Amino acid sequence: MRKIFRNIHLWLSVPFGILITLICFSGAALVFEKEVMELCHRELYFVKKVEAAPLPMEQLMTKVAATLPDSVSVTGVNISSDPERAYQVTLSKPRRASMYVDQYTGEITGKYERAPFFNFMFRMHRWLLDSMKQDGGIFWGKMIVGTSTLMFVFVLISGVVVWWPRTRKALKNSLKIVANKGWRRFWYNLHVAGGMYALVFLLAMALTGLTWSFQWYRTGFYKTFGVEVQPSMGHGNAAANATAKGGKREGSPEGRSGRPEGRKHSPYTNWQQVYEQLAEANPGYKLISVSDGSASVALPRFGNQRGTDRYKFNPRNGEITETTLYKDLDNSGKIRGWIYSVHVGSWGGMLTRILTFVAALIGASLPLTGYYLWIRKKIKRRPVG
Repeated sequence: MRKIFRNIHLWLSVPFGILITLICFSGAALVFEKEVMELCHRELYFVKKVEAAPLPMEQLMTKVAATLPDSVSVTGVNISSDPERAYQVTLSKPRRASMYVDQYTGEITGKYERAPFFNFMFRMHRWLLDSMKQDGGIFWGKMIVGTSTLMFVFVLISGVVVWWPRTRKALKNSLKIVANKGWRRFWYNLHVAGGMYALVFLLAMALTGLTWSFQWYRTGFYKTFGVEVQPSMGHGNAAANATAKGGKREGSPEGRSGRPEGRKHSPYTNWQQVYEQLAEANPGYKLISVSDGSASVALPRFGNQRGTDRYKFNPRNGEITETTLYKDLDNSGKIRGWIYSVHVGSWGGMLTRILTFVAALIGASLPLTGYYLWIRKKIKRRPVG
């Protein structure tokens, strides 16, 4: 039985190893993207000085809107509980576009742009730098990433079967990494022990990551948690993303364009009122997002980091008309956020993010150490003369 699994482990690792390394390494590079960006561009994300009180939100939004071209509009604002963080103003386009404004001075600190390095790593991680075909052709990069990730699951499982020790003493020894008994022993220990230590995180990342690659897998994965997949429930669902980000629902008064229809009053008139109501009702909030007719509150919690309490309000007077608490949602309203939180390791705070980062790096090293051991073994078996 072990021989069969050893062959499976080898036959899958050799052709897919390099691809697995690229996927894992690029994933590790993305774990702390936010922290790196904030460290390198602090002037964009943080205010220069905290004043007694922020300027009225309508004044801030109007100032930002005045700088935008006619085809782009303000769709919402994200307000952190940290008074040092600038307000993030979301825009109608391009996708996920936003600007930052100092809420105390009204100074626009800049527009969010993903750094070329992280954009490169994201495209590498998701699509191996490929792009979606406009003519509907096969998205090869996405297919290859998905297939490689699926093979990685089998590689990990077969590796556990092959190297699982028969005794407790042998198990203890197999989890040691020895650095003073030669390079081969070191790389072998790193391959075996490293894989064991990172196994749970690597399987969690791979099994959740596959939901972005294959519709059939996503359907089965969701059904496991009692959720039927609807056509609009894909990970690219714009309506769901907009709600989570504090943007527009397609059925909102502003529709797709983000422009108010048939109204003369400013769409930002009651945003301040709504924010103050929600901040007072949720004193421990992490982030409050307000848009025209809808709002959401993110609370500091473990688990689904995209889980929010959602509200609808009357844009004309700021009266909250509907409340949907995260704790009352069924599985279909929670699963996407849980998948993302587990995949990036944010579900347990900074500790699980660090562990996810380390596990991804170990995952990137496993094919390389495996290649070294395999090639060395092949050379050693080669007949002399």
